[in-house]
Amino acid sequence: MRLEVLSREDMNELSRKLSRAGIMNRPVEETKPEIEHYLIVRGKYSKLVELSPKAPILGEELEAIQLAYEELMRDWEVGQEKPLSELFGEPDLSKLSLITALIGEGAVEERDGVLVLRNKPPLDNLELELRFPIDELEEELDELDNLNATLITEYTLSKHYYVEVLEVDRELLENALEIAEEYTTDESLVEATFDAIARSVLAEKILELAEKHRRKNELVEALMEIEPITVETDGDRVNIYYDEDTVEDFLKTLQTLGYLKVKGNRIWV
Repeated sequence: MRLEVLSREDMNELSRKLSRAGIMNRPVEETKPEIEHYLIVRGKYSKLVELSPKAPILGEELEAIQLAYEELMRDWEVGQEKPLSELFGEPDLSKLSLITALIGEGAVEERDGVLVLRNKPPLDNLELELRFPIDELEEELDELDNLNATLITEYTLSKHYYVEVLEVDRELLENALEIAEEYTTDESLVEATFDAIARSVLAEKILELAEKHRRKNELVEALMEIEPITVETDGDRVNIYYDEDTVEDFLKTLQTLGYLKVKGNRIWV
């Protein structure tokens, strides 16, 4: 079970806490790429409005831009300074596109960490650059491409920090999840929760079948006959899929943890 945290400090502290609780783990650092593809559509707002009937998603984005413009101009006086935190209370790509256009027009100036409104240009005259993630476009990909959109690929090489919990016992995994709550990201915690369920259930089933099948090939065959394993938890259903290679690796994990011994084709529990 792998838990992602945001910093090396959190990784080391979580690892220490898990170890003190008797939970086997190891900290892991990985540098890996994140690749995102976008279609970029550029043009004056008024021109893009004319083109929007050809791509409904473009029209939706322009409506969002218009709402953001009306909100900004209503609450922002010429000469007034506004911190970024006030303008962006939450992630808003439409507002970001608008602010970028205003800065490019010279209507907004960035100064000492704040933005100053210099004038209020008409929305129709603003040069916009709108980006659409390709994986969210689906059937509208061709429509945007026909508007002379530009494909942009962003490659980011970043460091990621994890703590791998090496246990399969259900109680130990639950304890690990409870300890990790204040360190790990929400997304990672959700994934780790289902990983914990699947690992513990698979381990229990292997050990149960190993009591009956003392030959590895027979045990693997018995496991494949019941794949996928289905378990109900908190009203949800989890289907656990695996293949023969996965079972082989899991047997090695159980042997490392001392739950069983595998030698040749023989198994001892």
